[in-house]
Amino acid sequence: MNALLLPLTARFFVFTSVVAIAVILLFADLDGYTSIYVVIPLFLFTGLALLGIHDIVQTRHAVLRNYPLMAHIRFILEEIRPEIRQYFLESEKDGTPFSRDKRAIVYQRAKRALDKRPFGTQNDVYASGYEWLDHSMAPKPVVGEPFRVAIGGPDCKKPYSASIFNISAMSFGALSSNAIRALNIGAKKGNFAHDTGEGGYSPYHRENGGDIIWEIGSGYFSCRNADGSFCAEKFAENAKSDQIKMVELKLSQGAKPGHGGVLPGAKVSPEIAATRGVPEGVDCISPSSHSAFSTPIEMMQFIARMRELSGGKPAGFKLCIGHPWEFLAVCKAMLETEIYPDFIVVDGKEGGTGAAPLEFTDHLGMPLREGLNFVHNALIGINARNRIKLGAAGKIISAFDIARVMALGADWCNSARGFMFALGCIQSQSCHTDKCPTGVSTQDRVRQRALVVPDKGERVFNFQRATIEALAELVAAAGLDHPTQFSPAHFSRRVSPNEVKSFTELYPTLTPGELIAGTSDRRFETAWAMASAREFRAVPRAA
Repeated sequence: MNALLLPLTARFFVFTSVVAIAVILLFADLDGYTSIYVVIPLFLFTGLALLGIHDIVQTRHAVLRNYPLMAHIRFILEEIRPEIRQYFLESEKDGTPFSRDKRAIVYQRAKRALDKRPFGTQNDVYASGYEWLDHSMAPKPVVGEPFRVAIGGPDCKKPYSASIFNISAMSFGALSSNAIRALNIGAKKGNFAHDTGEGGYSPYHRENGGDIIWEIGSGYFSCRNADGSFCAEKFAENAKSDQIKMVELKLSQGAKPGHGGVLPGAKVSPEIAATRGVPEGVDCISPSSHSAFSTPIEMMQFIARMRELSGGKPAGFKLCIGHPWEFLAVCKAMLETEIYPDFIVVDGKEGGTGAAPLEFTDHLGMPLREGLNFVHNALIGINARNRIKLGAAGKIISAFDIARVMALGADWCNSARGFMFALGCIQSQSCHTDKCPTGVSTQDRVRQRALVVPDKGERVFNFQRATIEALAELVAAAGLDHPTQFSPAHFSRRVSPNEVKSFTELYPTLTPGELIAGTSDRRFETAWAMASAREFRAVPRAA
């Protein structure tokens, strides 16, 4: 088409009209019509005309070159699309990663508002995948005790009595200082634990004295040498604090297992630099693997060293299950060295993070239930389950979520995003932009100011307490005395419109010592043969 005719086409109609109006107003102004009713529209339409010209000559967006001015409507709608869907189009069961009713139950419990539901379930109870807890014909009275679990094996000098519902790993740097303060205030008041995440043991974790689980990642933040290697002296100095109750080695996390991280130098503020032990203004790198060990045996020795340096506190590790033979290699290392961790936290691939590649969040790692049940059975198979406690993390929000994973082997549960909702998170999914609208996940001082620490600390406490109270009611309804009594036999899943299976069928259990004696279970037989205590890499099987 002749370029001279473009202004007359439909797609240029808005631009042409704006230019025409701007010209008319300009001539009116030149003719002496200088009233405010001419000057203001003149500036407005002249600005729009200049924007349209820029759209035509710019080279980044083809849609703007073809539809000057009009195409900006597309970008505006695209920008507000998540909010439109969340506030106007989602049903109670829609929304990801967390549905509207899941978020609502946290907000209501955090605010001590009415959290009951009228008129029956909105779930399709005949749809495949629907799950339920079997209740008892002889329910027990609801108990008021807070449900705790003792963590610490025979080699632990200072076992920790932990709540069965705690704050999962979230670092200072990923979360704001006010968010860390509020979480720790809630943990202190409710007598539950607050995991630091791998970003270090910050002043904001220390400020209010709540119980701390100190997580040590591959960057060894708060306990590193200048070259990024592990510093035993700095670790011991921090780990002996009475506030730190357990020390946790992070191997991987659910949302991005096997992926390192880089905090750009521009974001490494003086306080983050001081907390992590890194230079200010320099890129802060978390390697994808550890430098302190390279084999399963060395890993067990490192965990024993962490326990010793901490003064005998419970020492364990966290991971998302990947290659089955690698975890079984760790199990073989336990048997060979006779060094056992006090606890293992299994993170599901559905876990959250501030930022990760789409391929990692969607398709890498084992989901929580399969990973947890695998670890639970592996420890039974080497006769180590009784001395090692299991934690579970990954989209745990409600009392039913807790009960279900405890039936599959967990001794306690951690939640990250649940407590973020209690802080006021609205699932805007802007954690990676530093523009969190509620001040939870940002280092912007002005945005952080929106999060009022005393108020949100109270909400963190309320949410944890109300969830434990709801769990106590489920325990009583099932005819039990404690959530550790939940077993796979208490849960059922609809696997097709006309078939239901118990978790006992879906998640079969090994017998004690079965891996040592030699198993024929296809879930473990091949992987056990491929596992070696001397390397994480799979051992080739004989032909």
